[in-house]
Amino acid sequence: MTERETDRIIEMAWEDRTPFEAIEFQFGKTEANVVELMRKTLKRSSFNLWRKRVNSKISKKHLNKRSDEITRFKCSRQISISNNKISKR
Repeated sequence: MTERETDRIIEMAWEDRTPFEAIEFQFGKTEANVVELMRKTLKRSSFNLWRKRVNSKISKKHLNKRSDEITRFKCSRQISISNNKISKR
């Protein structure tokens, strides 16, 4: 895994609205892999805050906690991403 891919996974994991399933779809990393990466990469206090937020009842990091009305992984205004390849406009 390249440094750019690692940075993107961390960025996606940090975003509250990006579910783990989107990370798995794009990078093939399960939730457990992402948690392990975050644990190794972040400071302990940052990791603890992130984990607390992810496990909270208001988190949308898991598809089963999301509204059925949300059918996409990303904002409609975001640049198109297809299997980790950013499309040109």
